[in-house]
Amino acid sequence: MKVLKFGGTSVGSSKNIKKIIDIISKNDQQSTQFIVVSAFSKITNLLVEAAQLASIKKSSYISVLEDIKSIHLTIISELFPTQNQLPLIKYVEEKLEELKQVLNSISLISELSSKSEASIVSYGELLSSYIITLALQLYKVDVIRKDARELIITNTTYTNGAVNFDITNKNITSFINSNKVSVVVIPGFIAATDNGDTTILGRGGSDFTAAIIAAAVDASILEIWTDVSGMFTANPKLVKQAMPIEHISYEEAMELSHFGAKVIYPPTIHPVLQKEIPILIKNTQLPHEKGTLITKKSNGKTAPVKGITHIENVTLITLEGSGMVGIPGFSKRLFETLSLEKINVKLITQASSEHSICIGIDDINADKAKTAIDATFELEILRKKIKPLVVEKHLAIIAIVGDNMKSHQGISGKMFSTLGNNNVNIRAIAQGASEKNISAVITAKDIKKALNSLHESFFEDVYKQLNVFITGVGNVGEKLIEQIQQQQSYLLDKLKIDLRVIGLSNSRKMIFDTNGFLLNSWKEKLNKSTQTASLNEFLETIKSLNLRNSIFVDITANDEVADKYSDYFKNSIAIVACNKIACSSDYEKYKQLKDLSLEYNSPFLFETNVGAGLPVINTLNNLIASGDEVLTIQAVLSGSLNFIFNNFTSETNFYDIVKQAQKEGYTEPDPRIDLSGVDVARKILILARESGIELNLEDIKNDSFLTQKNNEADTVDDFYDSLLTDAEHFNNLLASADINKCQLKYVAELSNGKAKVGLKEIQEGHPFYNLKGKDNIVMFYTKRYPEQPMIIKGAGAGADVTASGLFADIIKIASN
Repeated sequence: MKVLKFGGTSVGSSKNIKKIIDIISKNDQQSTQFIVVSAFSKITNLLVEAAQLASIKKSSYISVLEDIKSIHLTIISELFPTQNQLPLIKYVEEKLEELKQVLNSISLISELSSKSEASIVSYGELLSSYIITLALQLYKVDVIRKDARELIITNTTYTNGAVNFDITNKNITSFINSNKVSVVVIPGFIAATDNGDTTILGRGGSDFTAAIIAAAVDASILEIWTDVSGMFTANPKLVKQAMPIEHISYEEAMELSHFGAKVIYPPTIHPVLQKEIPILIKNTQLPHEKGTLITKKSNGKTAPVKGITHIENVTLITLEGSGMVGIPGFSKRLFETLSLEKINVKLITQASSEHSICIGIDDINADKAKTAIDATFELEILRKKIKPLVVEKHLAIIAIVGDNMKSHQGISGKMFSTLGNNNVNIRAIAQGASEKNISAVITAKDIKKALNSLHESFFEDVYKQLNVFITGVGNVGEKLIEQIQQQQSYLLDKLKIDLRVIGLSNSRKMIFDTNGFLLNSWKEKLNKSTQTASLNEFLETIKSLNLRNSIFVDITANDEVADKYSDYFKNSIAIVACNKIACSSDYEKYKQLKDLSLEYNSPFLFETNVGAGLPVINTLNNLIASGDEVLTIQAVLSGSLNFIFNNFTSETNFYDIVKQAQKEGYTEPDPRIDLSGVDVARKILILARESGIELNLEDIKNDSFLTQKNNEADTVDDFYDSLLTDAEHFNNLLASADINKCQLKYVAELSNGKAKVGLKEIQEGHPFYNLKGKDNIVMFYTKRYPEQPMIIKGAGAGADVTASGLFADIIKIASN
């Protein structure tokens, strides 16, 4: 024998009912099937609404009855041929007339008793089960309808009846022995007292009905048909990567259900638990999918964590004080107080010092609980043995669940480090001795981020999602987006990185897409955007989206953008920057940013600050981390200056070469930054700081090759004019190098804690001599490389290589 339960969404339309009929018809007709059905979708809520309106003398309950009637008649008209509809319509109208008389009586006396409420609500299942039975008969199924009130007997708690299993099991056994029909339809949710008064089984009542029947008839399986394909590893509405769990234990299912998984309700499991009857959760819309099988033990080969779930609208109440230490009875008084107020406790945690007790309850009970607890401990609070109660509302409980967690070390550490890495603050922690559940209380705004980040950590087949926000989409920014678009499939397939560009901004406009932009049309969307660019709003939007693994990419040379870095770090947002201003600003500011990066576990990567895409900073960091010590650094760090002096000959004009360098994107928008040596000074300053040397920009000696007129130019145009005026100066620099058979290179040096930059004549044979085009070169002399330096050489300027350096830093964050 099998028991199949179909919920409200499964019987919510004529289309769905036809699917139910198909599912029932395909089962073995030689074995009895018990079909437990809920009321049609929305009907129970409408019945409750009508009862409440009648109790306060609102005549609008009549229109609610009309809505109820309309839903049923619509299903009848779509499900049955015209010639079969009249008896059904008559039945529905008779039943609703009965209901109307009950509501009229309630309206007259302005009182809704629990007994009346149970009777009113029962009409949903009574009507749906009758209509579905006749629909099955229409499709030639051997079927009868059995009123659950003749089988399931409860006490007189009308709206949440406690089942008398002795009588109920006898009733069901007696019915089974006399039944000769292959399919029995039973209305779920409803029952009756000894004397025949209607009761209901409370929340999850239809599931409970099905479980009671299954246990009584020793069913081979209990199938719960709903609108999802089983229990998922997390709520699929919040975690897109969530997957159905194929096999799970009773205890795991109860834990997940208790903490918010709404597929089944925990009391459902109890009647079948003792008899070890399997429960199969299936999707009415997709009956071919496996669903979730619930048995005594799940497959032992599965991962230690089976699912991640949560409860919203939680209040955390903390009772604490030195007067509690060593004094018995505080916990007893606290929980008795809550019990008398009928307040359910969802989470308990107590300090081993007995100094405090924390409990989690529903938000709706917070005020009532505070009033009651304050009254209970009034004397202790007045005597200051206990502090005033701390009440924190609008929180959530997030939990990981799995039978096998107890045999795997590091599960809780992995959970809490994952939450910490994503700036999810934990207010309280609870773990049972069975280690089947680890729970944490967090703020409600962090639910989605917490669920997704934990899901990434505990389910290996899930891609790691990176959410990128880019400010500055000029030449380099455009190339970066092109590279991301080109490599998205590769990252997904080979590295399991789901890299999404969520926000874009230039100096005028900004745009956001929470699902990630289609990168072949971002320019058009940005141009059409009506959202004015704002550094504050860009940050606030990232904070409000609160996405896991968020990365802010700064592709500007703007000091105002750099000033925002600390705010990004404080919200655990990683930063990838080619903007050199932050790392070359005042040393204390640089150190503060590095410290914030560590404190909030937010990566701060700025490889492109020195050498564009060359791994200069990464190599230096690896040397330092491995215990090496930098003695001297010699470098040509300006791709733009190297390009300029490599192309400046006796047959060219210095002015034209600088113009060409700017046009091709080798210089900053203001070429004075490059030619003044400030850009190179910033780069050697960053290398000095990364080597552990405390320096500021003004500490670096800058031997400028520019003239006084060049340096005094007020604007970029004035600067270019001065290059023409002082052309002879630059020709003389070149002539001197030619006479000495040298190459002009702008060199940065760090030695003995001091740094300098300046134009030098490099003789043939030196590693710098043959440096071509826009190439950079860095030579590290260290304790391990004292004579033959470690050399890094390659293109050090240009949009493509700078973008590739930024891209590499973004990917590097995925491995953190």
